[in-house]
Amino acid sequence: MLSKIFIKNYILIDELELEFAEGLNIITGETGAGKSILINAIDIAFGAKAGREVIKTGKDKAVIELTLINKKQNLTELFSEHGIDDSGEEIIISREITPSGSRSRVNGCLVNQEFMKNFRELFLDIHSQHQTYSFLQPKYHITLLDSYAKHTCGELLEAYRNEYAKYKDLTAKLEELKNSADKTEEQIEFLKFQVNEIDEAQIKSDKEDEELNNELSVLENVEKLKDLTGSSYWTISGDDGAVMDALLQIKMNLSKACMMDSSLEETEKELIDSIETLKNVSHSLREYSNSLDNDEEKINSIQERLFLLDKLKRKYGGSLEKVIQQGEVLRKELEGIEFSTQNIEELEEEISLLYKKLQVIAEEISKERKNYAAVLSSLIVEKLEKLELPKVRFEIDFKPCELGINGCDKVEFLISTNISEGLKPLAKVASGGEISRVMLAIKTIFAQSDNIDTVIFDEIDTGISGKTSQSVADEVKELSQFMQVIMITHQAIIASKSDRHFYVRKTQDDKTSVDISILTGDAKLKAIAELAGGEITDESLKFAQTLMG
Repeated sequence: MLSKIFIKNYILIDELELEFAEGLNIITGETGAGKSILINAIDIAFGAKAGREVIKTGKDKAVIELTLINKKQNLTELFSEHGIDDSGEEIIISREITPSGSRSRVNGCLVNQEFMKNFRELFLDIHSQHQTYSFLQPKYHITLLDSYAKHTCGELLEAYRNEYAKYKDLTAKLEELKNSADKTEEQIEFLKFQVNEIDEAQIKSDKEDEELNNELSVLENVEKLKDLTGSSYWTISGDDGAVMDALLQIKMNLSKACMMDSSLEETEKELIDSIETLKNVSHSLREYSNSLDNDEEKINSIQERLFLLDKLKRKYGGSLEKVIQQGEVLRKELEGIEFSTQNIEELEEEISLLYKKLQVIAEEISKERKNYAAVLSSLIVEKLEKLELPKVRFEIDFKPCELGINGCDKVEFLISTNISEGLKPLAKVASGGEISRVMLAIKTIFAQSDNIDTVIFDEIDTGISGKTSQSVADEVKELSQFMQVIMITHQAIIASKSDRHFYVRKTQDDKTSVDISILTGDAKLKAIAELAGGEITDESLKFAQTLMG
């Protein structure tokens, strides 16, 4: 359950810290006061999308921190896997939002949003007006049913979806092979020609053209290179007056000087090293100069090779690296075509067997779904009767369909709220107040089966009044005996059932701000009186007192 929330620099809130009760937490306030701001903050802390617009104007970041008390979930393995400190029942989750992004932490350890999404499902269920709209759409009904039946169908459905993913991959591969097999003989011959052209070139590496160009540059400048390196050699080691003779004379002089001053020994050593280095340079220059030779035949051979490589580069991508890559692509395409007939037959057989396997699993899932659908329908009717829909009928309709990600069932919720009307799709029959009650019934059933700690209702009481409000209040209060409930309401009857009452107030002086306080005693009585009568009067106060007992 949620124990505390701390908010700083979030939208219109400067800084706020609140504690929640274990049972029913009610949030009230004037229209436009910002009642949903608290729910949205909780949602964001659990990983909902949040942009820079939630940061209070003039501040550099927003912070939301929740303290949870965990008494139901075993998180040892999950926390260990993600390196999170398991400090017992108390868990602290936080979200920091800056202009450049956001960070989520659990017990101080950074986690990603995928982790937070999965973590949220263990603790929290938020029901909003947007979710009501989603619930009306038939495509979501099968998901709701599967959620209720997950303890039996969950593993079976996961196994089915794994096999279905393989089936989709194989059918896509089969389609690709068939497209390849449909190529004309002329296209195949051209493909063979391209592969052979690249293969016959026997490209040594993707740098071969650079190496050949360098070699060609040497061959085309042999005389200049001979002259430059040869003259350099003679300057160093040639006739009298060469550099080497002068250095040897310097060495002799320095050796004599060392006998008179030992401090020159290091200088002598450096000179000796330099002479040895220069000898090596001289030797290399002589060897290089002697190795050079005019080879017109070699020049022609390199030029022909470069012409071939340039031709391939122009045709297949502009560089030898791309030529080699394109050769691999074309070779695989050709191999795929040559073996496509055999592969197609094998693949078709594999797909056929997999499809039969999927049908068996899908039929088993369908059978389990129908069993759970009957139970769920009965429970929803029971709940709706308590919520002042005494003549209600509710059924979950099944129609067969082609195998898909959800199996072979098309599921839709049907309802009739009047005895004279037949069953019709939920979206076409129920009024706003009826939809709210259907959603409340579904949520209360699912919340208990999901074993979550906290359920949040954002104005679930829309479109109801009078006796129905009393029934909804009783239902919500009963639910709060099993789990923590946080609820925004405009109904005095519902608010009177609270274990903790939060009041949201917006002030607009030199700046706009939102403040949330906990009401007790007379303050709570006045808030309920205001909800009941629109203003605080002796009559509305007496009525509020009656509601609070």
